[in-house]
Amino acid sequence: MAAQKMAGSADALQIAFQRLLDEEAIKKVHLRYCRGIDRRDWELLRSCYHPDAVDDHGDYVGGIDGFIEFCDSGTLNFTSTTHLTCNQLVEVDGDVAWTEFYGRAYHRVPAGAEGVEKDFAVNTRWIDRFERRDGEWRIAKRTVVVDTDRVDPVTERWVPQAQYRGRRDRTDPSYER
Repeated sequence: MAAQKMAGSADALQIAFQRLLDEEAIKKVHLRYCRGIDRRDWELLRSCYHPDAVDDHGDYVGGIDGFIEFCDSGTLNFTSTTHLTCNQLVEVDGDVAWTEFYGRAYHRVPAGAEGVEKDFAVNTRWIDRFERRDGEWRIAKRTVVVDTDRVDPVTERWVPQAQYRGRRDRTDPSYER
């Protein structure tokens, strides 16, 4: 009886450990997604989705190739984008997981005719179905929900220009090893 109880505990521990590993792998996919968008690294973005995945951003609904084209053309209008991840709910059930990631996205817009840069700020949620295929977690279906948004004029700055080192490609310091 004691041996069965110990075996049961070991099995429960292994299941719990695997669930933690799965949750962490899924969260990393979402973080890679944010990095891929912000660095305009389309190969990295593609690696977050299964080839037959569907992304529903509201103004774009379709497959990964079309989504990359949508992002490539849309992000050219910004001098920078920053996607932040906040609350992360991950529910794993075997080789399928449902997630809800809360986040905020900032999009810096260059000065227009009025001469003022602007930040578009969006409170969003990424609601996903992840699937593990061939041992790898990726997005199978993503639905983006915007809860609120606003536009903020950039009227002042306080960070010295020398600190602006971010790049929107693989020359960004985050790619250095």
